[in-house]
Amino acid sequence: MSDAIPFLKPRADVLARRAQIVADLTDLLPPECLVHEARELVPFETDAFVSYRRLPLAVALPRSTAEVSAVMRYCHRYGIPVVPRGAGTSLSGGAIPQEDAVVLGLSKMNRILEIDLPNRVAVVQAGVTNLNISESVSADGFFYAPDPSSQLACTIGGNIGMNSGGAHCLKYGVTTNNLLGVRMVLVDGTVIELGGKALDAAGYDLLGLVCGHEGQLGIVTEATVRLIAKPEGARPVLFGFEASEEAGACVADVIAAGIIPVAIEFMDKPAIEICEAFAHAGYPLDVGALLIVEVEGSEAEMDASLKDIVEIARRHGVKTVRECQSATEAALIWKGRKSAFGATGRVADYICMDGTVPLSQLSHVLKRTAEIIDHYGLRVANVFHAGDGNMHPLILFNANDPEDAARAEAAGNDILKLCVDAGGCLTGEHGVGIEKRDLMRHQYSETDLAQQMAARAAFDPGWLLNPSKVFPLEGRPAA
Repeated sequence: MSDAIPFLKPRADVLARRAQIVADLTDLLPPECLVHEARELVPFETDAFVSYRRLPLAVALPRSTAEVSAVMRYCHRYGIPVVPRGAGTSLSGGAIPQEDAVVLGLSKMNRILEIDLPNRVAVVQAGVTNLNISESVSADGFFYAPDPSSQLACTIGGNIGMNSGGAHCLKYGVTTNNLLGVRMVLVDGTVIELGGKALDAAGYDLLGLVCGHEGQLGIVTEATVRLIAKPEGARPVLFGFEASEEAGACVADVIAAGIIPVAIEFMDKPAIEICEAFAHAGYPLDVGALLIVEVEGSEAEMDASLKDIVEIARRHGVKTVRECQSATEAALIWKGRKSAFGATGRVADYICMDGTVPLSQLSHVLKRTAEIIDHYGLRVANVFHAGDGNMHPLILFNANDPEDAARAEAAGNDILKLCVDAGGCLTGEHGVGIEKRDLMRHQYSETDLAQQMAARAAFDPGWLLNPSKVFPLEGRPAA
């Protein structure tokens, strides 16, 4: 499996100058900000897509935008590829390095620079964790809305790179809907500012292009993000169904009715059992599928929304409806959901897919996913953001069995193609990385890909930034 997805061939001239490059970087950064010994490089050889790994040439850990600029200016001058890295939680291989690349990690840039409550914004360095923003403003009655399952570890820079979402993206949107501005270092070391505290910025919406760029347009060093007032109340409710298809149809009808809960999360039976064994959240074990539906507002508003949702669920044969009765119970319900990936790792190796489908196709795609998995003789646990159709099937396999690993990867590719064929797309929030790179032609025509690559090349003509990612290696313009 480790050789199934190719990387670009390392640049021989860069490899030959490794000792000089390390010496030059030593002049740019203090010792604690540069990693270059082979043993110390190992933690940076992969990200959360652990099936693939490469040792980088060196790792730079700058502390400021100025230091990022100096490193980028040097690497650009000498044609050295750069792979940006946040917390390394990418599930698509977006931060996996290559042998001729300098990894530029942002973990030391972890300060909250400004909390501006009158304007409801925060200015943070790119290495600040997602959850840290909400914790910093919680006492004042605010929070930062995007909440990926890895929010304890993942950083804002990585969130911007992949346009991350989370359970509450149904109501509040993903990163792009909560990002107001960035400070970014271009490939040649130039520092630019996009957006700011205002709700709308003049000129082209380059911020919209940058959010989701997977580290190929520049290095985001600071971000201005939107803060949202906490709701008066929030209440998660568990809905248990006989089968996944019924739960999927219920989700589609809830949204079609114009009801927008703050979250609708889906788990099938394997996922329910795995998460319950880990979190003891009180999930019903006698159902085939579970929806976690959270509503918020005043007590009257929550009661009204839930009444309508329960009525729709009954039309789809709901077996169990259970409202949480306390803050502790609500926290346990969400602990189970947000622990799903880690809990599954206790059971088996897995690949986490990230396709998105129209809600009207959800039941069909769930059924076909099961058929694909059966065809390959594997197992799957489905857990995902049902409200916006962002599916996360966890394909279970034995990483020590090359044939089993190859079947898992093939099954994942077939599921992603299914999502596209159903009118959806290859990724919702995990990005393309290397995982989906060679499926881009299934989503886009050659004309579409050429236009996207032209936009990328306008920022990085030499394709030095994260070069093995996103676009198929064949058919790229000459650097």
